Amino acid sequence: MKRIEAVVRTNKVGDVCSALDKVGHPGIMVSEIEGHGTQKGVAQQFRGKTYQVEFLTKGVIQVVVKDEEVDKIVNAICEAAFTGEVGDGKIFIHPVTDVVRIRTRERGDVAV
Repeated sequence: MKRIEAVVRTNKVGDVCSALDKVGHPGIMVSEIEGHGTQKGVAQQFRGKTYQVEFLTKGVIQVVVKDEEVDKIVNAICEAAFTGEVGDGKIFIHPVTDVVRIRTRERGDVAV
């Protein structure tokens, strides 16, 4: 099993969630974060003054999937989150050693 963690633009979170639902993976975790990548923030203008915004708001979508579903899920996220501009995001894939469904105590793939 793998945990796929996608950091995307906040305005693309809904598109990514819809894309995951369409490929048959409705179980997701969504959170909002602040941070920056290599661009180190962005300059914004407000009332004629320029401000450096160091931390940008992003959405994080996490899903746990079976190994054979990883490519399908990653492709769905990439297509839904793509704008072609700097800041589209990143996808991190982590190994998951076990999962336990609390209600039934099932473990492994059946608990996903």
